[in-house]
Amino acid sequence: MLFVTIWPIFALICLGYALFRAGFPDRSFWPAAERINYFLLFPALLFVNLADAPVRDPDILRLGSAVFVLIISATLALYGFRLLRPSPAARFGPAVQGIIRINTYLGLALTASLAGGEGLERAAILLAVLVPLVNVVSVAALTDGSSAGGSWGLLQSIVANPLILACLAGIAVALTKVGLPFGIERFLNLVAQASLPLGLLCVGAALRPDEVRQDTAILAGNTALRLLVMPLFGALIAHVFGLGETETLVLVIFAAIPTAPTAYVLTRQLGGDGPYMAGIITAQTLVSVVTIPLILTILSVG
Repeated sequence: MLFVTIWPIFALICLGYALFRAGFPDRSFWPAAERINYFLLFPALLFVNLADAPVRDPDILRLGSAVFVLIISATLALYGFRLLRPSPAARFGPAVQGIIRINTYLGLALTASLAGGEGLERAAILLAVLVPLVNVVSVAALTDGSSAGGSWGLLQSIVANPLILACLAGIAVALTKVGLPFGIERFLNLVAQASLPLGLLCVGAALRPDEVRQDTAILAGNTALRLLVMPLFGALIAHVFGLGETETLVLVIFAAIPTAPTAYVLTRQLGGDGPYMAGIITAQTLVSVVTIPLILTILSVG
C-alpha cells in the first residue's frame, strides 16, 4: 500500500521539526548535520549507486534527456510569464527555485522505498544531469545572469559542488568497469546508509511555518505548479521519450517532490527574498504529504 510505504519518510521530517523546536540536541547541531551530509554522506550515496549503474543503457540515456527537457521547458515558461508580469530577481529567483529545484533526500528516500536499488541507480543518473542544471538556472534567476564572480565564478562553484564531483566520479567508475575492490564498496554503502535518515531530519528542522502566513496566494500558486503541474508534465515527457516503468517512476517522483531546503541558503547568499523562499519550501513540504501519494496514485506509477 502506497501510504504505508510513504508515511515513515514524512514521519522522519516531522521528527526533525519536533527535535528542532525542542532544541535537541541543540540548535548548532543542525547546520553541522547538514554540512556532513552535503559534503560526505550524500556524495557517498550518489557515488556508490552510480558506480554500478548501467550508464550505457539507452533507457538511462533517455531519462537524462527527459529530465533536461523537463527543467528547461519549465524555466522557459517561467521566463515567459515574467515578461507578462515583471518581477525583480530577488522575487523571481525564489519562484524559479520553487519550481525546478528538488529535495534530493526526499526524492531518493521515496525512490528507494518504491523502486529499490534499480530505482536508486536511475535516480543517481537523473541527479547527475539535474544538479548542475538547476544550480546554473537558479543562480541566473537570482542575479539576472550577472553573478558576483561572473561566468567563471559560477563555473567554479558548480565544478566544486560535492554532489557533481560524486556523480562524475561514479560515472567514471561505471564506464571504466574498474569496480570498487578491497571492501571499498561495503565501506561507502555503510557511509551512504546514514545519508537519507539524517537528510530527512534536517529537512524537518529547516521548516518555517510562520513564513507561510505571508504571500499566501503566491505561495499557493507556486506550490500547485510544483506539486501538481510538474509531475503531470513529467509523466507526459516520460511518455514522449518512451521511458521504461522504472525510469518513468523516478522522473515522476522527482517532479512531484517539494523544492530543496538549500534553496534558502542560496537565496540569502545572492540577495534574494529569504522569507519568501522559506515560505515556498515550507508550504511545498507540508502540502506534499497529500499531493505525492495523490499524484502517484493518479498516474499509477507507484
